[in-house]
Amino acid sequence: MIMGNGGMALVAVTVAAIGLASLPAPAAAKPARCFTTGDGSYPCDFRATDADGSFEIRAKGKPGFSLLIDSKGVASGYADYGTGRNVPLPGRYLRQHDDPACWANTESHTKICAW
Repeated sequence: MIMGNGGMALVAVTVAAIGLASLPAPAAAKPARCFTTGDGSYPCDFRATDADGSFEIRAKGKPGFSLLIDSKGVASGYADYGTGRNVPLPGRYLRQHDDPACWANTESHTKICAW
């Protein structure tokens, strides 16, 4: 069977659509309880962002935080102060052995927790 350019384009679009449909959907946000050193304890939305354990927390009227796993128990932190732009935070965040839901910053000695 011989296809013209239109047929080839249709095949390419179909293959691309099938590829996109097979990608995992981002996890939906789940209600959680969060703690940050700056804001204390508050209700928030928790969303896992990848299979390695990276996540983000968001709450109305609070900065949003994202922790991206660099290696086991070590993450880079980012904050969104309401601008829609993630700002890198200094230092690394280390997962706490006494409470694995908490991550402590090596430079600022701040914590981010999500239960």
